[in-house]
Amino acid sequence: MLKWAIELGQFDLEYFPRTSIKGQALADFILEFDSEVYNKAIVLAEPSSQGNPPVDVMEDFPHPWWILHVDEAVNNNGAGAGIVLITPEGNRLMSVIHFKFYVTNNDAEYEALINSLKIALEVGVVKLIARSDSELVVNQVNGGFQARGPRTELYMRCVQRLLEKFGSARLEGVPRKENSNVDALEKIGSQMDSVQLGQISLGIQEIPSIPEVRVFQTQEIPRENWMTLIHNYIRMGAFPEDKLQVRRLRYQVAK
Repeated sequence: MLKWAIELGQFDLEYFPRTSIKGQALADFILEFDSEVYNKAIVLAEPSSQGNPPVDVMEDFPHPWWILHVDEAVNNNGAGAGIVLITPEGNRLMSVIHFKFYVTNNDAEYEALINSLKIALEVGVVKLIARSDSELVVNQVNGGFQARGPRTELYMRCVQRLLEKFGSARLEGVPRKENSNVDALEKIGSQMDSVQLGQISLGIQEIPSIPEVRVFQTQEIPRENWMTLIHNYIRMGAFPEDKLQVRRLRYQVAK
């Protein structure tokens, strides 16, 4: 500190405390994200004096596109999702979700996509481009791949119903390197590290987004077939009585 004082002593420096910017930040936020700003600032048609019915200002207004990036992470610490919603002005709305239930990689991709679409609907997005680096999920939702299993089909139908609620929306696949802006968020979400989050919102999901799929176990009556002798030999070391069958059985088991 003494060295700095000597070095800076030759300059006429004065200290002024920084003024508060909270009020201006709030005013800027309201100006950028007010949903009624178009009604107040833009007039598409002037009211006619001939008594024509009023024109809805927002009916033909060209809504801009929003961009959504979503990704998931599943590791030993848990599972989580990272969401980045980019406004038409370039502002980034980031969110992290931690899953407190067991999910596979495919289920986590669907959960991340479902939660991100719900957030976009709550914000009031009309036109949306959702981007994911999961080729499997993107092709299943768009109809390119067939959903395998009842659980995956429930997830796929849920995403399709959410996409239909937008005025215009589509799901695109992107390479992982182009989706790197959510990699850090998804890893934080899987570990639920609130220290690193800062101002990023953290959500905790207790249960899956789809109902639980019930699997009923059926008991089959065992029937003897050509595999019975092989099964008994491998499991219990049982041999048939015919020596010729024993030689044939050993030959089959070796294959």
